[in-house]
Amino acid sequence: MAQDRYQQGLDKLMEYTLKSNDDISTHLKISDDLQDIAPDVSKFIIEFAYGEIYSRPSLSNKQRALVTISSLVTQGTEPQLELHINTGLTAGLTPEEIVESITHLIPYTGFPRVLNALSVAKKVFAMRHVKNEAAGSKEQYIFTHPKPPIRAAFSWFIPIDIR
Repeated sequence: MAQDRYQQGLDKLMEYTLKSNDDISTHLKISDDLQDIAPDVSKFIIEFAYGEIYSRPSLSNKQRALVTISSLVTQGTEPQLELHINTGLTAGLTPEEIVESITHLIPYTGFPRVLNALSVAKKVFAMRHVKNEAAGSKEQYIFTHPKPPIRAAFSWFIPIDIR
């Protein structure tokens, strides 16, 4: 039974694992690095995380990757975030989907964590030779707009008289 769960987990893990670039962080590399200090952790990742949780029905690999990336951004765990942005790309997420999902977290987790996560995403995209195609058009608007509408930026602010 445990061997079946391990194999199921390994099969699912391989769906998220890039095999064509040795410089990219993967769960398999992490497992190898832990063999001399905590070999059971590798087994837990494969059997439990991938064999039990990632193998459940109802969510696609892309959806699971977005949930995981969002969770890691809110926790501020950049090393694991790098790994999971990689797995998200391998699962089929686009750089635009990843960046927009991270940006969406600003009101929930704050600018510092989002900025850190975007730095990690930028690093991963460079390592994977992928580009966020949506960034070009928005950057151009920001830098060429003659006068930003300041009032519109603060239209949500309603002064309250607290006398």
